[in-house]
Amino acid sequence: MVFRPWLNSVAAVAVLLSLGGCGSKPSGSATGAGVVKKDFTIGWSIYTGWMPWAYAQQSGIVKKWADKYGIEIRMVQVNDYVESVNQYAAGKLDGVVCTTMDALTIPAAGGKDTTVLLIGDYSDGNDGVVLKNGRTMADIKGRSVKLVELSVSHFLLARGLELSGMKLADVKTVNTGDADIVGAFASPTVNAVVTWNPQLSTIRATPGATQVFDSSKIPNEILDTLNVSTATLKANPNLGKALAGIWYETMAIMTRNDAAGRAARAIMAKAAGTTEASFDEQLKTTHLYAKPQDAVAYAENPDLITVTDRVRQFSFAHGLFGPSAKSVDTIGITFAGGKALGDTKNVKLRFDPSFMKLAADGKL
Repeated sequence: MVFRPWLNSVAAVAVLLSLGGCGSKPSGSATGAGVVKKDFTIGWSIYTGWMPWAYAQQSGIVKKWADKYGIEIRMVQVNDYVESVNQYAAGKLDGVVCTTMDALTIPAAGGKDTTVLLIGDYSDGNDGVVLKNGRTMADIKGRSVKLVELSVSHFLLARGLELSGMKLADVKTVNTGDADIVGAFASPTVNAVVTWNPQLSTIRATPGATQVFDSSKIPNEILDTLNVSTATLKANPNLGKALAGIWYETMAIMTRNDAAGRAARAIMAKAAGTTEASFDEQLKTTHLYAKPQDAVAYAENPDLITVTDRVRQFSFAHGLFGPSAKSVDTIGITFAGGKALGDTKNVKLRFDPSFMKLAADGKL
């Protein structure tokens, strides 16, 4: 799985400042009115659920839908995932694919009003907890656990402990880079790690290793979405229509079990730097919202509010709203039907199913 960590507020500000003098011109103010324009840039990084964007670009689907609405859309691969989210937060990109927690704790927490345009997928086993000399989650108690702190792994660990009647204080976390985690687990002194695919599959295959918890136990909590500037979307609704059209046409092709579907997945696998077989295995633990009707249904499901509340509670408890945040309700989050969490006078993250609905109704 792609590296998907959450930066603490100090690190986030430092990265944003470092981006200020590089790259393309900002796409608009983080909080100001959007600009009517024809040219848009969307950032993506390598992860199973986001490779459809690479295929859409290569196959001409992006151009097809952009042409339909008289605009230009550039899908830009950013090699470092955190950089892609921070470039979006800094106004260098009009949109970005990321987890809902990252959308909340980086751009939204930084004051950039962001709309969740498309619900793409959730991790359905791509993230896991692995032990040596242990058979259940209960066996992790008292151990030092290697993981990327304040990341999807940290959140997964917290949820696994909670569901097993424990808490984070029952273990000691040791911050470990994603590039180092496989090597760390090979050490005889390391007996507990939390990570994501493809590292997870490598570690899980180690003799004596047992996976004791994974993200399939917390469906929709590690949710991957396409996020765009609210101001830009309001000024340019055709961007939302084109992006929805691109996504669902691509989904329809890649999920087919025929030559066309296999060819599309092969292109995605190559772009991800993996084999077709490995990519297909990763898809098995990635729950794609391939049909717009299913995505709309989840966007309107009260469960989305429940899991988003868990994410924001974790984020606030670990200081990811920044030092000025006085409570978990500091940032407002809105959902379908006018429902909300947090301060409705400071809404910075919006789940908007309207463009998914247009796709579901065949009105794009």
